[in-house]
Amino acid sequence: MEQTLKQFKSVIDRCRSLFLAKTADYGTAWRILRPSSLTDQLFIKASRIRSIEEKGLQKVGDSIESEFVGLVNYSILALIQLELPDNTSLQLEPAQVAVLYDAHVFENIRLLQAKNHDYDEAWRLMRVSSMTDLILQKILRIKQIEDNAGKTQVSEGLEANYRDILNYAVFALILLEE
Repeated sequence: MEQTLKQFKSVIDRCRSLFLAKTADYGTAWRILRPSSLTDQLFIKASRIRSIEEKGLQKVGDSIESEFVGLVNYSILALIQLELPDNTSLQLEPAQVAVLYDAHVFENIRLLQAKNHDYDEAWRLMRVSSMTDLILQKILRIKQIEDNAGKTQVSEGLEANYRDILNYAVFALILLEE
């Protein structure tokens, strides 16, 4: 587990660095996005990964790795959007964005530790393509929950699904680096 935590934090550091650099460039323009738009952005990224996996060929220069980084960062964007009250300003200070980002990473690390304890790091035996499929499944679940006005009867809600996407994307990045 110690190795996983080290690898997880290394991947997150790379994702966070890009996220904060883009915040410096663009501000928090992403705040204008509705939850459904963030879900669609996640869908586009995961669909591109799957398309490249199936075709074995890509024609656009952005790597699969960069798409998984995008899945991490868009998942965190979605988690931030879920927690902020509707009347929150569209413009957030970079320091506040960093604090929000880090809080969600901390919560995902807690989730990672709990699940790795119960599942004995089974994700290490998975194929990256299976993680892509699971991410797509989570996105489709999110879309259904959104279509149901955020209501579920017995299932996990939006937050749990975004957290799972984040973790699967980090796991895929770890496996791609190994």
